[in-house]
Parts: sequence; structure tokens; C-alpha cells
Amino acid sequence: MKIGILGSGFIGGTLAKTLSAAGHRVKVANSRDPRTIDADVLSTGAQAVTKEDAVADADVVILSIPFCGITALAPLLAGLPAETVVIDTSNYIPARDERIEAIENGQADSAWVAERLGRPIAKAWNSIYSVTLKEMGRPAGHPERIAAPVAADRDRDREVTMALVEDSGFDAYDAGTLADSWRQQTGSPCYCTEVTLADLPEALAAADLARSRRRRDLMFAVYQERFELGTNPGRDFIVGLSRILNAA
Repeated sequence: MKIGILGSGFIGGTLAKTLSAAGHRVKVANSRDPRTIDADVLSTGAQAVTKEDAVADADVVILSIPFCGITALAPLLAGLPAETVVIDTSNYIPARDERIEAIENGQADSAWVAERLGRPIAKAWNSIYSVTLKEMGRPAGHPERIAAPVAADRDRDREVTMALVEDSGFDAYDAGTLADSWRQQTGSPCYCTEVTLADLPEALAAADLARSRRRRDLMFAVYQERFELGTNPGRDFIVGLSRILNAA
């Protein structure tokens, strides 16, 4: 498939590498200049381009930028064909992002994003820690293969996104609609806890929105106390902390 990725950081850069290695034609853009994209991101065949070139003629567009910047992409995405699959990988964290009352009042992160973009989207890869995404992709059937929930309202969005999650080295699981995607957001039992496909349905079912929000805020407070914003701690630290705080 022809895939455009907006964002070349911890998530977008890893997806550019893994999806290129899986045989997809990948173009990747950042907020600066194509020449500033790390060579490692391009090492398996992805092409560094402008954001306009990344979305042009793409079958899939993956949004991998901070949550607070996604709605600014609306003009760029406005001309995409209806059948283009747009995938949101981000998470809303009010202590980091601008406070959004609709989400605070119960709307799922990606449902809010879809409204602002004016088009259907899918939600995926947001529940996997970026270092896990980079280090823990495994072949299908591997006993250590981690599962990732996928939420979408259209069948095509769901099917394409699940196939790409599989190609990135993780077991895809149909987690329902965007309205239900709060179950895979920050602070939920499946968030950064590296659950397997066998355990993911139970983790999603056990999610409680109020508890997830409290855990999200506590986890970010711990992070802020220990690290500079933008730092990615080791996988053991984040996964260990998530398993303690986010347990069902």
C-alpha cells in the first residue's frame, strides 16, 4: 500500500521503518524539512518528503504528531478522497495538551479528532509504548507477540488498519467503534502494559473511564518528576509503572 506518515518521531519513525520493511511504499514527513529526518528512519526504504507530498495519492495516512497539533492538519487532509484511511496514533493528556472540555466530559480522544478533521478515522498503536513498538515487534504466532486494539467506524478503515498493525509486528484486535476507543486510551488496563491477544479482550472490558483518567494523571505526574518532557524512558520503567498503575 502507499502510506503517508505525518511525524517522524518515536512512533512515526518506527512505523516508517517497519512498514517499509514489510513491503509498503512509505513517505514520511515532519514539521520541519525532509532533510532533517533521521537516516535510520529511512533505512528500510521510506522516502523523506514534505507533508503535502506525504498525503498525495496515499492509500493510508498515519497521524503521528502530538495530540494538540492534529486539528491543524484539517486543511491538509480536507482534499483526501473519502476512501483514504486516516489513522490516529496519539493520546490526549491534559497536563501536556490544552484542556479540551468535550473530552473531559466523556468524548473519546479520536472521536473528537474525527469531528475536527471532518472525516472518519481509525485509532491504533496508541496503546503501545514507543519503545515497545520499536523493540518488541514479533512474527505472527510468536509467544511474545503483543496485541494492539484497533477502533474504527468504517469497515474499510478497520480492516486496513488491522492489517497494518499485523505488518508492524503486533496482533491486531477489533476494539469496536471510535466512541468505544476510550478503553484503549491512557490509564486503561491495556495502555503500555504489553498485553497479549488472549488477555486484551478482558483488559478492554475492565476499563473504567474515571479510573483511567486518574491513573493517566498520576502516571504523567510521575513521568514529569523524573524526566524532561520529550524524553523516552526505558521500556522496563514505563511498562512496569503502567502495570502497577493501570491494573484492572
